[in-house]
Amino acid sequence: MFTGLIEELGTVQALRPRGQTVRLEVRAEQVLSDLQIGDSICVNGACLTVTERLPMGFACEVVSETLQRTNLGRLRPGDEVNLERPLRADGRLGGHFVQGHVDGLGTIARMVRQGEEVLCEIRAPAEVLRYVVPKGSIAVDGVSLTVVERLPTGFTVALIPHTLAATTLGRRQMGEVVNLEADILAKYVAAAVEQTAPPSATITPEFLAEHGFK
Repeated sequence: MFTGLIEELGTVQALRPRGQTVRLEVRAEQVLSDLQIGDSICVNGACLTVTERLPMGFACEVVSETLQRTNLGRLRPGDEVNLERPLRADGRLGGHFVQGHVDGLGTIARMVRQGEEVLCEIRAPAEVLRYVVPKGSIAVDGVSLTVVERLPTGFTVALIPHTLAATTLGRRQMGEVVNLEADILAKYVAAAVEQTAPPSATITPEFLAEHGFK
């Protein structure tokens, strides 16, 4: 479990194909302080397992499913990636619950500067958009963000100066692909409602209240 608060930007050192997998080598500093072989680490929002400690970084084996479902398969040596270690049981939850299980790929549709902030519009697939609500949480390339507005084919988020400087989102350009993970709490609520509601039921605020969602 992660929080979506990025600890540092790592740099891709190498991508070495090994049959159906790819060995991803990342240069890093801060996350190495207590990183062990077998630990989980979130790379651009995807949970990976550390398979080797390197002198100035770490290596992970990325399976074909992850390469296909995330933007990790598009990485090249020299690219920066967002890194976060798992949440400690005694740590603060400053972002939101992020599993590191990417639900789908989004596309940067628009980046509009508003003073020191940037309003970013992201096109999203329907399987992700169904869980998106204004003021709700979403992870974009592993970064915990608050949804500003839900749109017919996507949503917008506001990127503050710190986020622009400390994550890859400050380097993103229109047309680039990002990893999206919907809020796990939204998924559980949706699943509970779908199991409770009769086939012909219309989900309204009154229906939710009647079934214990207040």
